[in-house]
Amino acid sequence: LWITCPDLCHQSIMQIWIFSMFEASKLQLKEKIKLKAIQEGFSSVHLTLPDVIPEAGNKLREYLDQGFHGQMIWLDNRFEWRTNPKILWPEVRSIIILSENYAPKFDALEGLKKKDRGNLSVYAHGKDYHIVMKKKLKKFGSWLVRQTGAEIKVFVDTAPVMEKPLAQKAGLGWQGKHTNLVSRDLGNWFFIGVVFTNLDIAPDDEETDHCGICTKCLDICPTSAFPEPYKLDARRCISYLTIEHKGPVDIELRSKIGNRIYGCDDCLAVCPWNKFAVKGSELSYYSKQELNLLPLGELVLLTDEDFRRKYSGSPVKRIGRNRFIRNVLYAIGNSGQKKFLSRLKRLINDNDESVRDAAIWAISKLQV
Repeated sequence: LWITCPDLCHQSIMQIWIFSMFEASKLQLKEKIKLKAIQEGFSSVHLTLPDVIPEAGNKLREYLDQGFHGQMIWLDNRFEWRTNPKILWPEVRSIIILSENYAPKFDALEGLKKKDRGNLSVYAHGKDYHIVMKKKLKKFGSWLVRQTGAEIKVFVDTAPVMEKPLAQKAGLGWQGKHTNLVSRDLGNWFFIGVVFTNLDIAPDDEETDHCGICTKCLDICPTSAFPEPYKLDARRCISYLTIEHKGPVDIELRSKIGNRIYGCDDCLAVCPWNKFAVKGSELSYYSKQELNLLPLGELVLLTDEDFRRKYSGSPVKRIGRNRFIRNVLYAIGNSGQKKFLSRLKRLINDNDESVRDAAIWAISKLQV
């Protein structure tokens, strides 16, 4: 009756009422989504829209043109998909950003002092987060589909999605001077999961930068991988060198790697915002702590079969035996301990070129 009423005033009132009900419904759905996400064990949940990062494409293109991505050619692949969520999935209308805290219960830099042992990045102390988080995201997504009949797409760091810019727009945190996301509630020890949906959900407010004048993350970098604040040259980053880089590492950088055999946490560990973070509660992320700080003398002898068995279910497994042994050999060369020499000579004839090269380098370093 209201809609067909010829009185324009009444029509306007009805339109306002319908709009208000629609907005209230969106807010109610948003509250349900946030409550469910926390119940499923996520540390936080924020929402944004798919068209909020128009500037991301120019920034990524500049990064690629400078060659800072090194061998990570996948960053250039599907460039349009990466910079525009609607090209990746035209039906997307809202983006849900979920985080999972893995803050360590110990000093992440302490292990760097143990020169005869291999130091793993904190996120590699448990099961592969891609597997753990995707399982939780799918469970959460299934609930959302059952509740609303919506369509969804779930992503965990393996699809062409720019999680960090989207997460900042959603209010989770801001990209710090070390280019990682920083949260006032979580510090910077957390994983990000993304759910695309065709639902209309009210977005959250964008987070702003709170780094201030602090440069601790830049100052601690062993390889000076930050040409300027907010910009990372991956070609000098130890995480990139030990995980993504194939083949021998530049000689000038090898001695700076220390005993880091998988990843680097230095810039994350010194962020002052970590003092507000609650220690991680997902046990899966700490389930393989016994793999950290193992004797280098044992690790360097691992065969391909030994390596696969030892690191099954760990993110370390994805770099393969050859790259792993290469990293171990760099750590041995940096240890200054001649006791390793007898174990290195057999690797001079290894089937992998980068392993042979690293073995020769380590021997030359220890014989000085």
